[in-house]
Amino acid sequence: MRIGELARRTGTTARALRHYEQAGLLTSERAPNGYRVYDAAAEVRVGNIRYLLDAGLTLEDVGFFAPCLDGDLAAAPPSPEGLRVAEQRLAVLEARIAAQVAARDRLREALRGAAAGVAV
Repeated sequence: MRIGELARRTGTTARALRHYEQAGLLTSERAPNGYRVYDAAAEVRVGNIRYLLDAGLTLEDVGFFAPCLDGDLAAAPPSPEGLRVAEQRLAVLEARIAAQVAARDRLREALRGAAAGVAV
């Protein structure tokens, strides 16, 4: 299937698919006219890439799961390496969330002070 068809079937964009290819997570053949052509397995692979990205992993993190991307990733038992990558990403996300909550709280207090006539 061509890139537009794969994008439609997976709910993503052709640009994202090219990005996955550039990252080494997806491969295609070239038709004589230069168009990218994907096999049917690419649909599962893209679904798994999106599953991991939606879970908060980065494209670099997804690379650690490359050997597993052609199967039922959501139902497969996690590997020690996969768990390590996920735990590291979770720690990063939690730190970012804590920083955002602190910034929100500071802004909230500044707005309360401004509403009460206190200099910000």
